[in-house]
Amino acid sequence: MKFIDEARIEVHSGKGGDGVVSFRREKNVPRGGPDGGDGGSGGSIYAAADRNINTLVEYRFARIHRARDGERGRGAQCNGKGADDVLLRVPTGTIITNADTGETLADLAEHDQVVLLARGGKGGLGNVNFKSSTNRTPRKATPGESGEHRTLKLELKVLADVGLLGLPNAGKSTFIRVVSAARPKVADYPFTTLHPHLGVVRVGIDRSFVIADIPGLIEGAAEGAGLGHQFLRHLARTRLLLHIIDAVPVEGDADPARDAKSIATELKKFDPALHRKRRWLVLNKMDMLPAEERETAAASIVRRLRWRGPSFCISALTGEGCRELSFAVMKFLESGKTA
Repeated sequence: MKFIDEARIEVHSGKGGDGVVSFRREKNVPRGGPDGGDGGSGGSIYAAADRNINTLVEYRFARIHRARDGERGRGAQCNGKGADDVLLRVPTGTIITNADTGETLADLAEHDQVVLLARGGKGGLGNVNFKSSTNRTPRKATPGESGEHRTLKLELKVLADVGLLGLPNAGKSTFIRVVSAARPKVADYPFTTLHPHLGVVRVGIDRSFVIADIPGLIEGAAEGAGLGHQFLRHLARTRLLLHIIDAVPVEGDADPARDAKSIATELKKFDPALHRKRRWLVLNKMDMLPAEERETAAASIVRRLRWRGPSFCISALTGEGCRELSFAVMKFLESGKTA
């Protein structure tokens, strides 16, 4: 199924039913009096987070959602039936904003979290509500209230503990395949990842974390170049970023340190808060170097980057160093650190 992480929809709640003017007309009841009932309430529209849904594809094609109107009141003090509410189920992690004002209406970050999108109109009052000692034959009833109409933007930010960053072909997809059960496409050409993948990394009994792989970034991504900029929002909820670097690039003019700096620059342009998020350096494809040269090559990249945070040397292809990195990530997440 195609991954859809944005959608624009219209919601129309139901109109309340009108109240009615009615009088009792029964045998042996010469002074029946007013008996007009109230109108029923219009249906409201709600959204609920559902962890069993992982895409907004349904709302890309079904864009207009309407609730029914309430029924009109009747005589004999019979109220009209209220309309049923409409519940829209969306993936957990969906942010709902008013498309006209930009106001954030809800951030559905928890399963079964519910938010009101459009309130149904109240039913009108029948003439029985206006009788009094001085007005015994009221001929007044009120109409039902109109429902609400809103244009909404749905934006999905996947819920993951760890996010993977890097250029195309840095080895992110291979890494997530090695440490989890996720199976993204892996090939020897760039941009094989076309949409985010989530994987659960288990490091022991009741010890696991969720990792997200997004399409590779290139220079100019913040301005729309490549594919990765479309999915950078999915890293906003993560607590840790793993910046995976091809430490032994095949291209002769490639420079791991320069490429790493370009990714950091794109992060800062896109969202300064994302740039400030805790980030670890992961030097991949170390199996392509002789064992005696790996430490020197890694130290050179770290020194040129002036990197002061944690750094790891791995080979996603052979799995070397991946288990140790997974345990380090789990320990970090359990410590509760974020800055």
